[in-house]
Amino acid sequence: MTDAHQTGQIIRNHGRRFVVEADGQEYDCTTRGKRVDYACGDRVRLLVQNREQAVIESAEPRRSLLYRQDDWRTKLIAANVTRILFVTAAVPTPSEELLNRCLIAAEAADIEPVIVANKADLAESSGYLAKLAPYQALGYPLVTLSAKLDTAALLPWLAGQTSVMVGQSGMGKSTLTNALLPHARARTAEISAALDSGRHTTTHATLYHLDAQSDLIDSPGLQEFGLRHLQATDLIHYFPEMRPLIGQCRFHNCTHRAEPGCAVKQAAQDGLIMPFRLNLLQRLTSELI
Repeated sequence: MTDAHQTGQIIRNHGRRFVVEADGQEYDCTTRGKRVDYACGDRVRLLVQNREQAVIESAEPRRSLLYRQDDWRTKLIAANVTRILFVTAAVPTPSEELLNRCLIAAEAADIEPVIVANKADLAESSGYLAKLAPYQALGYPLVTLSAKLDTAALLPWLAGQTSVMVGQSGMGKSTLTNALLPHARARTAEISAALDSGRHTTTHATLYHLDAQSDLIDSPGLQEFGLRHLQATDLIHYFPEMRPLIGQCRFHNCTHRAEPGCAVKQAAQDGLIMPFRLNLLQRLTSELI
């Protein structure tokens, strides 16, 4: 086969190597030079070398990009997604910090988040659902299910979307993928009770086709979500309950920390904003300034 150009989509990434689907064929791909800033879901231009191998030459403009960044590195999660499914559960112990950081990242990337409360059959779930209710009140959809029993409640949220599942290890993302796509055979593992956390079973992001109009990306489990790529002055825009208060503080450059006459702090005192959410805004502001 002579070299030929094609366009395709990254369906798996393994460090510096990528699997790209183009015209029904999968290619094991390297990239030009040392460029590795591609993500699962990216649409790319390929130089096909043979039946199995190709070189990624460039990427098409993205509709969206979900990524996280800490002090040391940037980690791309998925590109061109329209919906984020934050998969959580009462067991192992869920992180409210991670949930909130993912919601902020979704707001910043203009991707609609959906909170998926898995393992609804567990006795601990009723209490956890009560803790999630305030987020539903903020306008975030909440879908309750048990991946091992029935996933029907999630199907309407997947239709016509390119969705990415994120969340802590052990919350059942791979089990959910298996239930939605039995042929995917995503690896699953038992919860490590001693560590009170799940074992990482997904080591790279993978894109699956649910149908001709709907895709699902399963991503590795997260334990933290860095937001160093955001600007401190933009943070308030990513909190739906705080957006109406923009411009109402005494000082136009209020950071909502120690300044007097802060409309956001007053709203928290009046019970209109969850204390955890105000505290997170203040901590993130301090990190980013």
